Amino acid sequence: MTLLSRALLATAVVLTPLGAAGPAAAGPGSRCTSSVPYVSGQGGYASYRIPAAVTTLPHSRLRSSGGTPTGTLLAFAEGRRDGPGDTGDIDIVLRRSTDGGCTWGPLTVVAAGDGDTRGNPAPVVDPRTGTVVLVSCANPGTATEAQIMRGEAPGRRVYVQHSADDGRRFSPPRDITDAVRLPSWRWYATGPGHALALTRGPHRGRLVVPANHSAAPPADSADTGREARYYGGHALLSDDGGRSWRLGFVDADHDGTVNANESTAAQLPDGRVYFNARDQGGRAPGNRVDAVSEDGGESLLHPYAPQPTLADAPVVQGSTLQLRGPGAPLLFSAPSDPTARRAPAVWRSTDSGTSFTRAVTLSGLPAAYSDLVPVDAETVGLLYETGTAGPYETIEFRRLDASGL
Repeated sequence: MTLLSRALLATAVVLTPLGAAGPAAAGPGSRCTSSVPYVSGQGGYASYRIPAAVTTLPHSRLRSSGGTPTGTLLAFAEGRRDGPGDTGDIDIVLRRSTDGGCTWGPLTVVAAGDGDTRGNPAPVVDPRTGTVVLVSCANPGTATEAQIMRGEAPGRRVYVQHSADDGRRFSPPRDITDAVRLPSWRWYATGPGHALALTRGPHRGRLVVPANHSAAPPADSADTGREARYYGGHALLSDDGGRSWRLGFVDADHDGTVNANESTAAQLPDGRVYFNARDQGGRAPGNRVDAVSEDGGESLLHPYAPQPTLADAPVVQGSTLQLRGPGAPLLFSAPSDPTARRAPAVWRSTDSGTSFTRAVTLSGLPAAYSDLVPVDAETVGLLYETGTAGPYETIEFRRLDASGL
């Protein structure tokens, strides 16, 4: 038995083969701790990375676990044919679960790279129609992020897709780049991880996609080789269910103190939008920065600033999720070793993101990107990269008791 097999058995993981659908439901009263929807080297891909997850609206279907209406859990990822690297022939892939993440249906390709790179999935469910809206990015398969940031390859393009049948079928990718990318921008990344649908306040129904970009250094600048200081955050907004898009706030402070990168968002109980981002090599202490919007993502109340209570997180993507109910916490997920991608954890905030405390550490194993998703009223899911020798061996789904977070 391999080290990975022993580790998976130790955490009660249910492996669902990529080429086969599991049972439609786990059976009356059944429970699982976790499962592994993606295993690198299986299903025609050398590696799976960049998880993103949403739960569709429940409609009228009742699941067997207590009769609570639940939707379908959608687990997106990048299927990388050439290896774990960010460049190459990369598809956006999907597996669906109708039993809360215990078993998974067959892998489907949502956006095919056909030799190019399709990635950064940022899905969201329109609360008015139940339509799944997927925003993503693409670039030539031969172009690296560094080349794009230096202006040596075309800037990334941005696309949107829709599914009206719980993720069974998606419309072809539609290019929305001209509406959401400034001409001076080079790198571009939506999310990755789930996007946000506002459910209260004057902008109820708005779709908000947290994103980041890199700007071109000024022509007379001496910043060649220091393009990372021109990273910044922004938001994509849609008020018509994802049919049309525009830019919301744009973080254009490129002094090198904070370099906002991969971003996540949550709507706080008072209706404000909380943004949290990876700080990519900024001079500020720590690796996480955050900000708040009072107008649905149109602008920020203050620029991104360091979040010292998340100092244990390394330089990596993270995820946020606001739980529902009186006094429910705001959650954040990421690895919890500031010097390495390992020890996946979930933090909680009871003061709307002003401060966080560690709620649970899932393991001491290598881990990297993650996405938090509501499963049902009692359960929160975490879809995250992990392994034994390295963090990119599998994408695991862990079910967590919401009352313990």
